[in-house]
Amino acid sequence: MFLIWLGAALVLVGVLLLTGQTIWRGPLSQARRSRLAGATLEPPTLGGGFGLKATWPGFLLIVMGAVLLLAGSPFYN
Repeated sequence: MFLIWLGAALVLVGVLLLTGQTIWRGPLSQARRSRLAGATLEPPTLGGGFGLKATWPGFLLIVMGAVLLLAGSPFYN
């Protein structure tokens, strides 16, 4: 039972870490006041920091949690 709870906790922490990085990073583009009729909400450049290099700790926690969940599952048939 301990493996199941630990795996679920790791998956939850991994998901919270991934979403927290996105939320705490701030806006993706600078807020500009434009009076142009054709102005869009698209940022002028691509937002950086959403690649695997910045998010690998969250993915690693999710994978470790999934492994623990699978390891603990044979005990509960």
